[in-house]
Amino acid sequence: MRRIFAALALFAAVAACSGAPGTTTEGTGAGARITAVEGLSARVDRLSIRSPALGREGSVWVLKPEGWMPGSAGWPVLYLLHGCCVSRGDAWLVYGDAERITAGLKAVVVVPEGGEMSWYSDWLDGPAWESFHLKEVMPLVEARYRTGDRRAVAGASMGGFGALAYAARHPGVFEAAASFSGVIDTGYDPGGLEGLMRDYGVDPRDLWGDARERPEVWKAHNPADLAGRLENVRVYLACGDGRPGPLDGRGEAVDEGERSILERNRRFVTAARAAGVAVTTDFYGAGTHDWRYWIRELEDVLPALLPA
Repeated sequence: MRRIFAALALFAAVAACSGAPGTTTEGTGAGARITAVEGLSARVDRLSIRSPALGREGSVWVLKPEGWMPGSAGWPVLYLLHGCCVSRGDAWLVYGDAERITAGLKAVVVVPEGGEMSWYSDWLDGPAWESFHLKEVMPLVEARYRTGDRRAVAGASMGGFGALAYAARHPGVFEAAASFSGVIDTGYDPGGLEGLMRDYGVDPRDLWGDARERPEVWKAHNPADLAGRLENVRVYLACGDGRPGPLDGRGEAVDEGERSILERNRRFVTAARAAGVAVTTDFYGAGTHDWRYWIRELEDVLPALLPA
């Protein structure tokens, strides 16, 4: 697998256009602004952003690369999106070992909070998470850290959905997108997904509407339905089959949720290839829905997401 991504990284380094260094200042949204910056370590800052999209202050963690300084410019950016059902917006730092994994990456890493059950979308009736991330966080953070126009996005579980949905719904913004155990075909068992939302106190009608009554809204956010819009994006998928694997503890039960997610990934691949979109997959067999596998997969694919 690592040989595959070494080749992919080499190809991307030749083929990708890095663009001219610069900053992005437009599109911050009415009233969106950074209200506080806290240096948590030499490398990690925590930003508070006044967000009209959320109707409150949101949090973003920024990991600076080695060599970054206020006067430097043109850095690529990697956005890391966390999954559902976690109360910490910095889950990639706390559970995903992101600070260690990205230590040698020549890019700014942005870890925005994504809510326990946001589905990285502007709700029909509720917060506007997609606008928060792409219209508020992106321009504000990229202007502050003087990044360029090269971006990649990666996420786990619900964050894997977010990574592919953002890349497909906003062509030209991201050059690469990676999903680890991502829920990337919401058209497969929508009732099960609606049930998960209800279990966490979310009325799915507030998000995308009832799946039977508002299929056009569901499709407009479903990565599998949008796969044809990823033709210029390097797409990486990784998923286990739910059987206890080498990173699981002894006596671990079969993870039916991961098994279902693998089927969603396979359906996405079918849709992508039918649309002529190339997808690189690591369906690694035994493995559960767990951060230990997502850490391993992020380490594996990282050189290909933003090659030098």
